[in-house]
Amino acid sequence: MWSQGDRNVAGDLGFCRSIAISVGGDFLGYGEELTKTSIQKQIVDALYLGDRGRASKLLSDLGHANKSLRAADFVDIFKYCARSPDPLFAIETWSIMEEKQIPPNNTSCLFMTRALCKGGYLNEAFNLINFIGEKHGMTPSLAVYNSFLGACSKLCSMVHANQCLDLMERKMMRKNEVTYTELLKLAVYNQNLSAVHEIWKDYIKYYGPSIFSLQRFICSFTRLRDLSSAYQALQYMVVLALRGNTSIMSNAEGKLYSSRVLDIPIPNLESSLQRFDMEEFDEQFVPLKVDAYIRSIEWSTVSTTGKEVESSGVVGLGKTKCVPAMQLLKPSFGNVMRACAQNQNYRLAEQLMIQMQNLGVQPSSRTYDGFIRAVISGRGISEGIKVLEIMQEKNLKPHNSTLATLSIACCQALELDLAEKLLYQISYYQDPHPYNRFLEACDTLEKPERAIRMWAKMKQLKIKPDIWTYELLFSLFGNVNAPYEDGDMLSHADSAKRIKAIEMDMAKYSVQHSHLSMKNLLKALGAEGMIRELMEYLRMAENLFYRSNTYLGTPIYNTVLHSLVEAEESYLAIEIFKNMKSSGFCLNAATYTIMIDCCSIIKCYKSASALFCMMLRDGFYPQAATYTALIKNVLDDGNFGEAFNLLGLGSSEGIQTDVLLYNTILKRACDEGRIDVTELIVEQMHREKIRPDASTCQYVFSTYVGRHFYNTAMEALQVLSMRMICGEDHAFEEKKAEFEEAYILSEDEESELRILEFLGGPDENIAFALLNLRWCAILGFPISWSPNGTSWARRLAANYDSLI
Repeated sequence: MWSQGDRNVAGDLGFCRSIAISVGGDFLGYGEELTKTSIQKQIVDALYLGDRGRASKLLSDLGHANKSLRAADFVDIFKYCARSPDPLFAIETWSIMEEKQIPPNNTSCLFMTRALCKGGYLNEAFNLINFIGEKHGMTPSLAVYNSFLGACSKLCSMVHANQCLDLMERKMMRKNEVTYTELLKLAVYNQNLSAVHEIWKDYIKYYGPSIFSLQRFICSFTRLRDLSSAYQALQYMVVLALRGNTSIMSNAEGKLYSSRVLDIPIPNLESSLQRFDMEEFDEQFVPLKVDAYIRSIEWSTVSTTGKEVESSGVVGLGKTKCVPAMQLLKPSFGNVMRACAQNQNYRLAEQLMIQMQNLGVQPSSRTYDGFIRAVISGRGISEGIKVLEIMQEKNLKPHNSTLATLSIACCQALELDLAEKLLYQISYYQDPHPYNRFLEACDTLEKPERAIRMWAKMKQLKIKPDIWTYELLFSLFGNVNAPYEDGDMLSHADSAKRIKAIEMDMAKYSVQHSHLSMKNLLKALGAEGMIRELMEYLRMAENLFYRSNTYLGTPIYNTVLHSLVEAEESYLAIEIFKNMKSSGFCLNAATYTIMIDCCSIIKCYKSASALFCMMLRDGFYPQAATYTALIKNVLDDGNFGEAFNLLGLGSSEGIQTDVLLYNTILKRACDEGRIDVTELIVEQMHREKIRPDASTCQYVFSTYVGRHFYNTAMEALQVLSMRMICGEDHAFEEKKAEFEEAYILSEDEESELRILEFLGGPDENIAFALLNLRWCAILGFPISWSPNGTSWARRLAANYDSLI
C-alpha cells in the first residue's frame, strides 16, 4: 500500500509524464529533471526512515533510469550521508557514479569525503581525493582538503594528515584560515610547540590576525604552556579591540562570527605587527612583554581596582563597540590566567586581573579559578581565600575545581577545619584527589575521627575511591590502639573487622592491592601485635603479586621484619631474613638495621657485628638508626664505654644523630641508675641542638627519682620540658604570658583539654611539655623561663667541659 508520501511522489511523476506527452518534446528535459530530483528525495526519505533496502533499490533505478545523469543528481544523497554519517551508502552511491562514468564535482566530492571521514574511513577518503585528481583530471577544492584535515585532527591521525599535506604540496594548493586552524589542532595534539610557532609565522605572511584567529592561537599556546607567546597574542587582541576594527558580527542566534572573507589573504602582516605602536595606548592596558609587567603589585590594588572602574566608567573600550569584543576577550584572558596557574606565575596573574578590570572585562568563574591557583602558589592560602570572598561579593559561584584546589592547599598546610569546610561546599566532583588529600592530612595528624566523616561524605556523594584512598584507609584505620597502647583481644577483633571491611570495599570497586596498600595493611597488623594474621597476609601478598608477575618488594618484607622484631618474634624474623638472602632479594640498609636490632633480643652482639660488616661490604652506608641498633646491643652487657665509642664513631663519620639514639643510652642508664651517664648525654644533646622528647623526660626524671633526688628530678623535668618547646632562652619571652595564662597556671577546667589538642600533630611534644610544667606548678615548684640558667643546667655544662 502506498503511503501518503509515496502517493504524492507518484502523482508528481504522473503529472510530469502527462505534461511531457501533451505539450511535446520541449518539456521532456524538464520532466526528466523533476524525475531525478524526486527520486533523490525518495532515496533520502527512505534513508531517514531506516529503509536501506528501498533506498538501494531506488538508487539502482536512478542509475539505470536514463543516461543524462550528472554529479548534481546525487548531491542530496551525499549530503545526507555526510550529515548522518552513512559512509557505506555513500560508497554505494559513488559506485553507481563510477559505473555510469559520471564525473564528480567539488560539491559531491566534499560531501563524499565528509561521509567517509566521519565514519572513520580515512584511508578511503584520502584515496578518493587522490583518485579524483588522477582519473578525472579535476583538482578537489580546498574545502575538501580542509575537511580531511579536520577529520585527522579529530581522530588524532598524524599519518593521514602528513599524507594530505604532501598531496597539497604536490598539487600546489594554497592554505586559507580554515587550513591553519586544522593544522593548529594537529600541532597541539602532538604537543609540538615549535610547529605552532611555524604555523603562526606562515599564517601572518598572508593573513592579518583577527580576534578569532588570535583566540585560537592563544588557546594553543596556553595548552602547550607557552605563557610568553600566549600573553603577547592576548595583548594583540586587546590592541584590535581598542582600535575597534574587530570585524565581529552576530547572527540571529547571538553567535559571534567574523565578517572578514576568509579566502582573501592580506599579505605582509608580519611587518605590520612589528609596527604596532603600543605606546599610543596606556601601558596599563597593553604591556608588550612578559618581563615588562609590574613586579611589585600591592594586593589591595586587585580588590579595589574593580570598584574604581565602576565609578569612573569603562576606561579602555567604548561601550558601543566593546560588547562583542569583551565576549571574546573574556575566554582568552581566562586561558592565559590558567596558564599562569600552570606556570605558578602569580605576578602576571595579578597584572592580568588588573588589566581586565581596567578594560571593563568582567572575570568569569573560570578566570577566577586560574587566578586562585596562581595566587596560592605565590601568596599562600589566605590570599586565595580572599579572592574567594571577592567572588562571593560579586555573586559568582566558584567552580567545584576551585574549591577543591583551595581545599588541597589547606590540607597541605594541615588546616583541616578550613579544608573540610571547603570540601563540604562542593556540589559535584567525582575526582577523589581532594578527598584523598584530606585523608592524608588526617593520617599525618593522627586524627582518624576526622577521616571517618570525610569517608562518609565520599560515600554519600558516590565518589569512586582509587587505590590511594585505600592505602590511606589502611594507614588510618588498620590498627586501633597503637601507638599509645598495646593491642588486646578486643582491639585485635576490631582491627580485623576494619581491614575486612576495607578489602570488601576494594572488591566492590575492583581495586587491586598495591605495594603501599599491602605495606600499610601489614604495618597495621604489626602495630596491633597480630603476628599470626601478619604472617597469613604476608603469604597472601606473596601469592597475589606472584600471580601478577610483580616483585613483592624489599620494603614490604622490611615492614614485616620490623613488626616481628618489635613483637620480639626473633626466630620468625631470622627465618624470613634467611629466605630473603637465599632467594636473592635485594637487601637494603633498613633490612640490615632491623636485623642488627633483632640481635639485641637474642643477646648476640657478635651476630650484630657480623651483620654490620655485611652491610658495609654490600655498599650500604650506616645511618643513625644503624648505630642506635648497635648501641642497643652493646648496652645489653652494660658496656657504656663501647656505646660512647660507637657514638663518637658515628659523629666522626658525619652521622646526623637523633633523639632516638640518645634515648637508647638514657633508657639503659635509667635501668642501672647511672646519673653520670644520664647527665653527660643530656648535655651532649643540648650542645648538638637535639630537642628532647617525652621519653627523654621520662628516663631522666626516673633516674633521679630512683636515686631519691626528688628536687633535682623536678628541676630536670622543667628544664627538659622547656627545651622541648624551644632550645633558646630568649625565645620564651613572647610565649611566656600565653603559656602561663592559657595552659600552665590556668584554673580553667578546659585548660588540659586545650593542651591535649596538640597531641597527634607536629606539635605533639609541646603537649607533653605543657603537661609536665602544669604538673610542676600544681606541686608548687616555681616555673623558670630561663632553663639554661638554672643551677642544674649550669652544673651539667661545667661537668661536661671538665670531661672534654
